[in-house]
Amino acid sequence: MSWLLGYAKTSYTHHPQSLPLTTKSSQPTTLSALAQASIPPCRLNPLLFNGHLQTMYTARKDPGPPIHYKRRIFKSTHSVYPGQFAVDFVISREVGEKAMNGKKLEEGCDELPERTTNFTEGEWDDMPSTDTRPMLIALHGLTGGSHEVYLRETLAPLTASGWAACVVNGRGCALSKITTPQLFNSRATWDVRQTITYLRDIFPNRPLYAVGFSLGANILTNYLGEEGSACILRAAVSCSNPWNLEICNVALQSSYLGLEVYCRTMGGNLKRLYELHKDEILKNPGIDKEKVESSRYLFEFDRHVQCPTWGYPTEGAYYRDAQSVDALCAVRVPFLGVNCEDDPISSKAAIPFEEFKQNPYAVLCTTNWGGHLGSFQLGGGRWFASAAAAFLAKMHDEVDYEASEAERERTRIDVPGKKYPIFDPNHRRLILPDA
Repeated sequence: MSWLLGYAKTSYTHHPQSLPLTTKSSQPTTLSALAQASIPPCRLNPLLFNGHLQTMYTARKDPGPPIHYKRRIFKSTHSVYPGQFAVDFVISREVGEKAMNGKKLEEGCDELPERTTNFTEGEWDDMPSTDTRPMLIALHGLTGGSHEVYLRETLAPLTASGWAACVVNGRGCALSKITTPQLFNSRATWDVRQTITYLRDIFPNRPLYAVGFSLGANILTNYLGEEGSACILRAAVSCSNPWNLEICNVALQSSYLGLEVYCRTMGGNLKRLYELHKDEILKNPGIDKEKVESSRYLFEFDRHVQCPTWGYPTEGAYYRDAQSVDALCAVRVPFLGVNCEDDPISSKAAIPFEEFKQNPYAVLCTTNWGGHLGSFQLGGGRWFASAAAAFLAKMHDEVDYEASEAERERTRIDVPGKKYPIFDPNHRRLILPDA
């Protein structure tokens, strides 16, 4: 009956020898200790007393924090996946309101999300800086964008305290245009990689951090795994990651609510995205227009659009290839995962508890209540957004990054293992010699 008071149970899962860290006061600590010290108790709205109510409440109208953005369109540098994508940079309220007033006077200006305007060439030329402000890169959930309330609730306390921030929008999301017949997918790490590389070039002294939500959390985890020890981020947070997409797909189709509410809603959101970009998408001869337009559920859209787009034979093959559960094993920066065990979309059965126990760089925080991107508190706001922001702030404010790197080198936490057999988390197969 603890839900009557809004008390949710919080649990932590991590390696028995969690990553050693050194604070700026030269005190030793660990990643798990720092995470538990930074994350506030989970106190939720008792009127939303289960994961379904918490998840469905996300559909209500909510203005959220009034964050303003300037948008920059990037041309993809990927040799296989050309095209373009939009990155929205947080700007001050004063600059944003001035830009919005100017936008209203323009005729025929591009349609953009609320409180978002485009950089002028002069403004973009002035972007490079040698300042040392911490900077957060955010990735939104399925069909979302920088306008999402859950994302803005995470950015708001950090940017208010002086952080810089930007949001990498999935291709075709947040009213951005596509120039090739490809939307984002769950393994689409190339745009965030290009963004982070570019940010390091124009902001050489800024400590970089990242946060991902739902599908964006899956993409971010895959990116971290692919980068491994070469990753230049200081720390990262994953919120409501579906982790094992195949398990989540099966779980969603096994109940009426899962199929007819969640699968159908997500499928409808993707269909609306398709309608915005179908002229470009249908340039792919492998996509059957009638099959796409008769799709009702998420897995049907993936079958008829994502599979022929990316070359997967079935949606199951797509889910197995794109899921981030194994990539977690290759993460080599301080990493926090936040999941609710009653999440009806990111199923508890898909959460990689054992993998978190095997990686000293990772800590998992789970609550027994909160739904998918919900965790609504009685006084307003979402608990997971506060938890993510608090963890990142503590990592930046208290951890001596160079000293912690030296401590990891001294304790040799990354000692190479035997030559064979090797499990490569990013290919999910054992690598063996030919004979």
